Amino acid sequence: MTPREPHDAADVPLGTDADETVDDGAVLTEAADDSTGDQALADAGLPAEGEPTATTARRAPGRSSLAHRLYNGEAGLDVVNRRRFWFKVTGVVVLLCVLLMVFRGFNFGIEFAGGNSLRVPASSEQLSDIRQAAEDAGAEVSSAQVVGGNSVLLRTESLDNATEDAVVAAVAQAAGVTVEEVSPQSVSADWGGDVTNKALLALGVFLVAVVAFLAVRFQPKMAIAAIVALLHDIIVTAGVYALIGFEVTPSTVIGLLTILGFSLYDTVVVFDKVDENTKDLAKSARSTYGEAANLAVNQTLMRSINTSVIALLPVAGLLFVGAGLLGAGTLKDLALVLFVGLAVGTYSSIFLATPVLAELKEREPEQQQLRKRVLARRAAEARAAASGTALGPVASARRSRGAAGAARGSSVAVAERPTALPDRPDADVPVESPDSVQPSSSGATAAPRPGQRPQRPGPRPGQRPAGKKRR
Repeated sequence: MTPREPHDAADVPLGTDADETVDDGAVLTEAADDSTGDQALADAGLPAEGEPTATTARRAPGRSSLAHRLYNGEAGLDVVNRRRFWFKVTGVVVLLCVLLMVFRGFNFGIEFAGGNSLRVPASSEQLSDIRQAAEDAGAEVSSAQVVGGNSVLLRTESLDNATEDAVVAAVAQAAGVTVEEVSPQSVSADWGGDVTNKALLALGVFLVAVVAFLAVRFQPKMAIAAIVALLHDIIVTAGVYALIGFEVTPSTVIGLLTILGFSLYDTVVVFDKVDENTKDLAKSARSTYGEAANLAVNQTLMRSINTSVIALLPVAGLLFVGAGLLGAGTLKDLALVLFVGLAVGTYSSIFLATPVLAELKEREPEQQQLRKRVLARRAAEARAAASGTALGPVASARRSRGAAGAARGSSVAVAERPTALPDRPDADVPVESPDSVQPSSSGATAAPRPGQRPQRPGPRPGQRPAGKKRR
């Protein structure tokens, strides 16, 4: 066995030295470990409240591109603090959509407006001739499309029996088939009314269930913000549908209810992160509610984008390839409402739902007091930095979970500490054993024991001088 070198023993602290050994790096790392405070905002490139934008740009780490920052959750989109801008943009879009619905209106299909439909075997080359023949016979054709690849479907207004017979004969002649091969069908407007009423009932039940779930799972203000986002999605989707002029069919209603579920799903994901960031926020005063919510939006931003892109790709193929290139006209109403609804739902979950929630929460007295405390702490840190006093990061009151004690947590205690820990004071105090202290023969006072108060030389009070006897 190799003998131990003399310097090896000095490298290993023993006894009291081991107890007093402090790992400065581990302590500073734990002190800076804060998932939602100032350092987290700086890492994401987000401004702290009351801080100039230029300062944020200087302290934010440089990134190669926007795509890189989005992928790593460090895009630094200041959504919540600029919510007034997004509110204005949303208000203008909603107003335009309402005007489109009022003045342009919807193109209701025969399921809602009532009318007749005729289906005749024909090819796509005969579509224009068949439509022209039906109009010449006295029918007002609302739509004509190829279905199934070998049939033409005509939708017209309500026809009486004589006009219907004339239109059937004209269509059969234009298609080159017999009258028996033409399939006429009459749809009453009452059926469309029943479909509309049931759709509205389903929408009402859906909204009530959403409010109840969010109020119980999170808090009532989150339910209000989610309902605002859902109403925005409905209005904008309906406005775009009125602008394009596609026919409103039962498939349109089904697609509208589908996109509401997707929009709610994306909103709940963001709200769950907001709830995590704002938990016990008032106890630590590490950031304001708006800053924590803004950080949550950026942390879930890439997830929302990925989910939306994956959902939009097949719908875009259905709309642009299926309905546009292949001529599958029966799919375009469903594809349009899904495509618009998914895109609008992604926008509302990021730029509308969370800003509305922050606006409602920051009006609470508790959040206003928290904001004052956070600003006061930052002002004190700024004054200390200006005076040359070096202060370290906020120290964590969490118990270490790992070997280095740098596990993340949510509870943070505010306590300033120097950036460099003080050195251990060196004291060289000679200590003698009590047995080694012997009285001298000359009558001198013995050395005091450790911890004993030193005695004055001379006789004690009340003690008789040596050599005198009491009479």
